[in-house]
Amino acid sequence: MTAGLRVVAPGLMTTVQDLGRFGYQHLGVPVSGALDRVSLAAANLLAGNPPEMGGLEIAYQGPSLAVEADSVRIALAGGQAHVEIVAPDGQASRRLSLFESARLRRGEVLKVGALSGSAVLYLAVEGGFDIAPVMGSQSTLTRGAIGGFAGRALRAGDVLPLRQAIAAERGEVMLPTLDLSPPARIRVILGPQDDYFTKMGLATLLGSTYTTSRASDRMGIRLEGPPLEHSAKGYNIVSDGIATGAIQVPGNGLPIVLLADRQTTGGYPKIAAVISADIPALGRMVPGSRVAFEAVNVEMAEAAARQLAARMAEMAGEIGPARTDPVIDAARLMGENLISGTVDAREASPG
Repeated sequence: MTAGLRVVAPGLMTTVQDLGRFGYQHLGVPVSGALDRVSLAAANLLAGNPPEMGGLEIAYQGPSLAVEADSVRIALAGGQAHVEIVAPDGQASRRLSLFESARLRRGEVLKVGALSGSAVLYLAVEGGFDIAPVMGSQSTLTRGAIGGFAGRALRAGDVLPLRQAIAAERGEVMLPTLDLSPPARIRVILGPQDDYFTKMGLATLLGSTYTTSRASDRMGIRLEGPPLEHSAKGYNIVSDGIATGAIQVPGNGLPIVLLADRQTTGGYPKIAAVISADIPALGRMVPGSRVAFEAVNVEMAEAAARQLAARMAEMAGEIGPARTDPVIDAARLMGENLISGTVDAREASPG
């Protein structure tokens, strides 16, 4: 029997993602990959995997997964959620903490509830999923129906094959701290078509606070707020390449920040691009989040990228033994003299 995780309930949008497929944008194939590569890396390290290995990206509402393997080690990192492991008989259950690894056995069901504090949560399994890469990546591109599990989000009844049928014998681990709070202002580099906007339009972008729209997805985040004023050049350009974090502005003046599943080319002017170090923070944002921008130069963006890379490299060294539930030793408890100096009430002097 093939070892796997059977999808009992798929959640709102659960897909297989790694860091994406590179080298195919000239063919019109988006990069895709995890919206929050920091949390994906954390989940993988806790599960004992390389940080770039494919895992499950869980958006907004989590799935229920039944273990169809002798055992499997998992770890979750990202947004907060109620996570429990239900016994095969459906009666007993235990709570699972995020940023800790855990070993599940055949018949147990992992239930992940609604997310808070982040739009995404990542689940890694020790050894990874036994899914063939497409163009060098396991990442799911639902619009193109490629990668991941059948090129789509998970459905009830799917069985995700595992590369390991039995979890390794080792103690569980945890990552004590990982700051996933967003920066006060998202940093951008202006251009390449900032000349398609008036001075007032540029000032509006950098001086306003926007709200993320419910009409956002893995392709991009639509922002609600003050419209940006285009210059006399208009709002159409000859289509050119789209980078991760590019901020396109269509005719209505409302910016769209393009993310993992973005199109490879576009014909709206791009007023700026979010620096790579702040992309994971954008990927975590839920509808209704507030977003403000500040302009930086290329040197500052490169320094921020190096700083994030260094922080991610530190995570492996910060992983330590997981907390263990306290166990009461009944035999020792009964053998201890827990009460001393007692006085019989009849012997107490009146006072």
